[in-house]
Amino acid sequence: MAQIKLENITRTFQLGEATVRALSSVSVSIDAGEYVAIMGPSGSGKSTMLNLLGLLDRPNAGRYRLEGRDVTTLTSDEQAAVRRNRIGFIFQSFHLVPRLTAAENVALPLMLAGMSSEERRQRVHDALDKVGLTTRAGHRPDELSGGQRQRIAIARAIIMQPAMLLADEPTGNLDRHTGQEVIELLESLNTAGTTLIVVTHDPGMGRRARRRLMMVDGVLNDSWKNA
Repeated sequence: MAQIKLENITRTFQLGEATVRALSSVSVSIDAGEYVAIMGPSGSGKSTMLNLLGLLDRPNAGRYRLEGRDVTTLTSDEQAAVRRNRIGFIFQSFHLVPRLTAAENVALPLMLAGMSSEERRQRVHDALDKVGLTTRAGHRPDELSGGQRQRIAIARAIIMQPAMLLADEPTGNLDRHTGQEVIELLESLNTAGTTLIVVTHDPGMGRRARRRLMMVDGVLNDSWKNA
């Protein structure tokens, strides 16, 4: 299971001649199986933080240990292997391939991993069953509701049985009732042992997490924990 340790992580970007500090000496530890919400105003560094945790970006300074391994020193190919095998991503906009069926979208990570077609079929069926959408396996994204598309995205995120799920505003494009269902699904995966880290601006969603990290101007405060 995922265990995260960030040590003095700094990330800056150049905007013309100006240097923007998105993250400033961030240090935090997240234990395996935790349920954490990262909150803060727009531009506070939440998405940058998530990208770094998901190895979609590299820090300018500092160290990131994942499951005891310093992943900041890995090559791009080595980081890609960690992303594929240990980390699942869920985005606000679903990021499904329009021309593929639900089952084909879910199977994509398995195909990239070179898994046999027989094993892919079983793993896809099991993932769709977990999100309650086996009857929609043959439907394309434009034939699904917003909530169903997000569930397909979750099935794809868990197909490689990752230790950690990173969710960026996972209910942002959903109505309140559907969003509630998606959050409950994510929480059930966390209850089963998967580390869950959610970026959200919704205080209600933040209160559901067992721990809340607040970001302001690239600085992280471990401000609240639900006992």
